[in-house]
This record gives sequence, structure tokens and C-alpha cells, in this order.
Amino acid sequence: MDNHTTVSTFLLWGFSSFPDLQGLLFVMIFFSHVTILAANVCIMVAIKLSHNLHTPMYFFLCGLSFSETCTTMAIIPRMLVDLLSDSKAISLPECATQMFFFFGLGANNCFIMAAMSYDRYTAIHSPLRYKVLMTHKICFQFIMASWMAGFLVSLCIVITVFNLSFCDSNIIEHYFCDISPVVCLACDYTSHHEMAIFVLSAFVLVGSFVFIMMSYVFIVSRVVKMPSAKGKYKAFSTCSSHLTVVCIHYGFAGFVYLRPKDRDSFHEDMLMAVTYTVLTPLLNPIVYSLRNKDMQTALRKVLGKTNRFIPQMGSRRTPDIKNVQTVDK
Repeated sequence: MDNHTTVSTFLLWGFSSFPDLQGLLFVMIFFSHVTILAANVCIMVAIKLSHNLHTPMYFFLCGLSFSETCTTMAIIPRMLVDLLSDSKAISLPECATQMFFFFGLGANNCFIMAAMSYDRYTAIHSPLRYKVLMTHKICFQFIMASWMAGFLVSLCIVITVFNLSFCDSNIIEHYFCDISPVVCLACDYTSHHEMAIFVLSAFVLVGSFVFIMMSYVFIVSRVVKMPSAKGKYKAFSTCSSHLTVVCIHYGFAGFVYLRPKDRDSFHEDMLMAVTYTVLTPLLNPIVYSLRNKDMQTALRKVLGKTNRFIPQMGSRRTPDIKNVQTVDK
């Protein structure tokens, strides 16, 4: 047997190729992260406070915004620390934890978007029975099933990856613990492990995407049969935001996780990973707010209340002396 040095700590070496740009990257990613948090929080608050948005579609959108926020929290804070740090070291348990939460939340996003497509199908295909088929209890069960299935798949991936033996090199050519850069450091990574990880990834990405596309096939076939052009436009407008987000999310994720890998593709994967860890969570609230009039109205109300609340907190009103004197008299 060959002699190997057992690895207990990894080095996240993704942005080390750009030493002169790390300060600029920190500023850009920091402000992007703040914007993501603010935009998703605004959407969740707007849905919570606006009674006309208490419908299954916006319930799922609130769940998606919360999940996207958690996804960025699993990656971006650590990325910002590494941009300012020289060590960039991460232990095996920390790496496994980051991978578990990132892929669990990412899979959860896919399943929630699949549930949203089913909701749109039910609303258009069975409008009279919609309130019976999509009760609050059923929507909550969809959300819980998405979380459970997402983290179960993520747990299987993490167990498969971190049961491997890591030796010699400990440099991860990425800015977080992604699957491909980690498994390429393993001594005993075989085609069986590769197939298991591919099947789990395909189950999440391909399985949920096929379900979404099937839902939209039935939706389109139903909408085409509608007699009025106004009804067709209204039906398509309720689906356009969701379909846009689906194309963005699955386009980037599918390119990274479902194509063949080699060491030369790590830099491409890292650049694409920036899009679905930073850009996609930033685009989702923008798409839903720009393409939805009800959401725009709710956001204006929330922002208007916030603007009125801040001046009241910043200033103390002095008592009206004339009114006091009048009362005394």
C-alpha cells in the first residue's frame, strides 16, 4: 500500500487566484448579500401583513424566500470571512456541515418550486375546487415534505462524500465545500460513488424539473382552450414569474451538477456557482416584485409604513403647552 498523509483540514482556495481583486469582491458580495436579505425579508413581511396575499401561491413564495435566505447564509458569510483572511482553512466537520445545509436548502428550493407549479396547475385546471384542494394545511404539508426530502437527499450525499478517505492534497479549488472539488481530493473515489451522487443530484434537479414542465404542459393545454383573450393573459401572467425563476435556477444548477466533470472545469463551475449562490437569490425577489402587481402594492404599503415609523422613532414630540393650560383651566 502507498503511504498517504491523512487530511483533517481543507483550504478553500477559490478566490486566491485573484489576490488583487479580493477587496473589490468583498465589497460587491457584501452589498449583494445585504440586498438579498433586505429584499427577501421585505417579501416575507409584505406577504405576512397583506391579507389579500394570504393565498397558497404567496405562501409558497414566502417559503421560497425564507429558504433562499438560509441558502445564502450557509455560503456567503464564510465566503466574506475567507476574502479577508489569509488562512482560508476549514475543518472536515465544518466542510460537511456547510455541504449538508447548502444542498439541503438547494434541494428544498427545487421541491418548493415544484409545489408552486402544482399550485398554478390546480388554480387553472380546477378553479372551483381550488380552495378545497389547496388548503392551508395541505400547503404546509407540501412545505414540510420539501424540507424533509431536501435534507434527506443532502444527508445521503454528505455521507457518501465524507465516508471517502482524503489524503495528500487538501486544497479545494472553490470558495465553498462543493461536491466535485471535494471528491477529487479523495483517494478511494470510484465510479460507484460518482453514480450514487449523480443519481441523487438528478433526482432533485431532473425529477423536480420534469414535474414542473409536466405541470406547465397541462396548464398551457388548458389555457389554450379558454375562449377569452383576457382570461388567457391573466392565466399566463400568474405563471410568468414562477417560470422565469425556474429557468434561471435550473439553468445554472443543471450546468454545474449534471455535466461531466474534470479538473479543468472547476474554474468554470466556480464562476457559475457565483451566479446561483449570489445572483439567483438576488434575482428571485426582483422578478416576483417587478412582474406582480399585487406584490408591488403590498411592498409599497410595507415600505410606506416603515418610512412613517422611522421618523416617529427618531423624534420625540414635545407636549402641547396650550392644550395643557386649557385642560388646567
